[in-house]
Amino acid sequence: MALTFRCLLRGLSRPVIRNNSTIAEAIQAPDEQFQTFRTIENNPINHTNDHINRFYTMPSAVTERLFRYGGLPKRYDAQVKTFLENAILVREPAIEIISYLRLADYTKPANRYVLYGELGGGKSITLMHILHYGLESKRIIVHIPWVRDWFRRAKEVTPSQSKEGFYDIPVDAAAWLIHFKHQNAPLLSELDLKLSKDYIWNSREQNSAGSSLLKLLDFGMARPKYACDIIDALANELKMASIAGKCSTLVVIDGFNSFFGNDTKIKGTDFKYLTPRQVTVTQPFMNLTKYDWCNAAIVVTVDEFAVYSENHQSVLPRYLLGKEGFEHLDPFLPVEVPRYSQDEFETVMEYYKERKWVRNISKEGQRELELLSNRNPYKLMRYTASL
Repeated sequence: MALTFRCLLRGLSRPVIRNNSTIAEAIQAPDEQFQTFRTIENNPINHTNDHINRFYTMPSAVTERLFRYGGLPKRYDAQVKTFLENAILVREPAIEIISYLRLADYTKPANRYVLYGELGGGKSITLMHILHYGLESKRIIVHIPWVRDWFRRAKEVTPSQSKEGFYDIPVDAAAWLIHFKHQNAPLLSELDLKLSKDYIWNSREQNSAGSSLLKLLDFGMARPKYACDIIDALANELKMASIAGKCSTLVVIDGFNSFFGNDTKIKGTDFKYLTPRQVTVTQPFMNLTKYDWCNAAIVVTVDEFAVYSENHQSVLPRYLLGKEGFEHLDPFLPVEVPRYSQDEFETVMEYYKERKWVRNISKEGQRELELLSNRNPYKLMRYTASL
């Protein structure tokens, strides 16, 4: 009886491992669960320098709310769908901007931040991180996913009825209003912002002072004919509400230098190409990116691809914005988005391995990927993409 009891105790004290493969699994299991390239902190409000070089996962509900109607680069969107998660690498430029947004004095004129860097360096992904911060910190988000699409791929062009010599892009303007409402509807309902004056569109249709800002948006989405003018009205109302302390606004624009280019594909009634200044949607965003209001912050990117040129000589804001754009934003704080550091490259490769996107790669093979891509985020994503 005593012998049997000792045998039972021995059996409970340690598991019986029958073969070498089970031993290997028992040893490796804890290491596989401990992923040093991830952080469990998924709220960007809490992100600090301690989270740099780690991936955080943006909840699917947040991704759907912020980027349902644009904002995810095409190749990155395909990767998100493949990996079944939107994992964003926490990088120093995003943390720098978030720290500025967190510590700024919002009783003073709006601060303006310009992200710049080489093509494929991750400026749009950095904006995604900042947009998530804006959502979690309950700011009204004014987001243009990619300005160039308005001037190169406008779906419809009509002469403006309110501004002589200008032209509307009504379908694109109505689509942007849908994007804006989808991002901000819950917060707008909570704040219940009211119009400060009457907006009369024709003899039978108007939005009266004191009516909800949401009704103005609904009217613009239902009547694209007036969508460009409604964006102008929306910009003015948001500025006044922010100055009055009723809300805080975060303006985020990708490819801001497109507003100062001369390579539109929009033709006027005389069949000549228009400048961005002649398109009515330009003025509201010029208005929103001024420093003449408070309770607001402006984050924009400048990009080589935003303005067509056969030979870009620099990626610096002064060159890409040109004299007019630079003077419009000045003073601003430039923040460079560089290619991956050595640590960031290795973190991304660990993530790809964990997702089974890259398998059985040797140190020499990983080094070759590093050299081929030159640690450029977009190039690395393309070199590791499926054939």
